[in-house]
Amino acid sequence: MMGNLTLFLVQWGLTSLSLWAASYIFSGLRFADGGSLLIAALLLGFANAVVKPLLILLTLPLTVLTMGLFLLVVNALVLMLVSALVSGFTISSFWTAFFASIFISLFSLFIGNLLT
Repeated sequence: MMGNLTLFLVQWGLTSLSLWAASYIFSGLRFADGGSLLIAALLLGFANAVVKPLLILLTLPLTVLTMGLFLLVVNALVLMLVSALVSGFTISSFWTAFFASIFISLFSLFIGNLLT
């Protein structure tokens, strides 16, 4: 069984790998260097743990009305928030963030399942 620190590092690495892969697939998603990638991955994990649940709670009526599809918008907004906070991480548009967040989620899920 993995310890908490090991689990954290694996998750951070997985998020970093997902962001790195997304930057090769989506031309509007760029990292200036490896440091900005690692910081963005760390901040994305924090945002997904803290900010995203608050956004989901605040947008619950809209999420219910759209049968959960608004969660895709919430994911894109969280990714855009991280890009606004990390220098060296840029996203060209909302739609780039929208489709990149879907890719990042699916890629992380796929790789995570391979590791377990």
